[in-house]
Amino acid sequence: MLPKISFPLSLVIILLVTLKFCCPKEDDNLIAFYNVSDETASIPSSKNIVVDTPITIGKYFDFLDSIVHKYDSITPYKLSEHLLVRANSWIIDTLQNTDYYRMKARDSFVYNQKKMIVLPKGAVITIPDSITATKLLNSFRNTFIDINIPEFKLRIIKDSTNLFEFPIRVGRHEKKYLKMAGRVIDLKTETGHGFIVNHVRNPSYYNPANGRQYFATNRDDKKVTKLPQIPFIVTEINGVRNGQLIHPTTNPITLNKAYSNGCIGTKEADAWVIYYYAPIGTKINIRYDLNVIDEKGKKVTLKDIYGYNR
Repeated sequence: MLPKISFPLSLVIILLVTLKFCCPKEDDNLIAFYNVSDETASIPSSKNIVVDTPITIGKYFDFLDSIVHKYDSITPYKLSEHLLVRANSWIIDTLQNTDYYRMKARDSFVYNQKKMIVLPKGAVITIPDSITATKLLNSFRNTFIDINIPEFKLRIIKDSTNLFEFPIRVGRHEKKYLKMAGRVIDLKTETGHGFIVNHVRNPSYYNPANGRQYFATNRDDKKVTKLPQIPFIVTEINGVRNGQLIHPTTNPITLNKAYSNGCIGTKEADAWVIYYYAPIGTKINIRYDLNVIDEKGKKVTLKDIYGYNR
């Protein structure tokens, strides 16, 4: 489900990457140094954190973790990275704009996304008050991910409201021997109900066919870049963690196709939105519905890409 230079990531990737995350809490004009654990940092009581040093994507998660760790003990609710960022939605917008293809549209070539500044000096991050936090926590509980395989669509739905709709790629209609699995695997994306059970915030990339790790990717425009640091979302479907991840592809030309080894691929920009709307515990539904209603309200029968209804 990743670049063309390698087959997309497969089910064993979960065992080959390490995830670490924390949780945070409340204060009204804080100065947050990158090393927030430094006791010499000036932390007056307030609700705002002013970023003192530009933070790159490579240091972004450590920086957020440091805020969470420092302020979780003083908020009346459980502070988390997801809660903090959703209370500061401009951060998601900024992360979306690090997408290679968005930068290319601005005539800017990005070789190493990890070196891009995502939190500039002087940026203000607000620790949410109890009312805001309660609303966001309720929103988390009432939000789920819906994926319709033959429609190549991932939707984020809150209650009955469709918040976002993103194009995706899904698993190929074939079976293949994958060295990392040690057996022949059916590459079709599986249907079912489940939950988001983990996040891999700094994933390693492996070719599941031969088990080799790689560090660069061939883009759709034939340029070679370093692989981006964008979280992978780990799912558990029908009680099984089979390595069916939700993660970005560096080759969006493969979206709206059955192309991957089973994972759900998205644009880089869309992956950031999905990540912050899918904290651990978020429900997920993966279906195979051929009869849908299009944007004009017309009934449409989709192509049976897996041949289930033949």
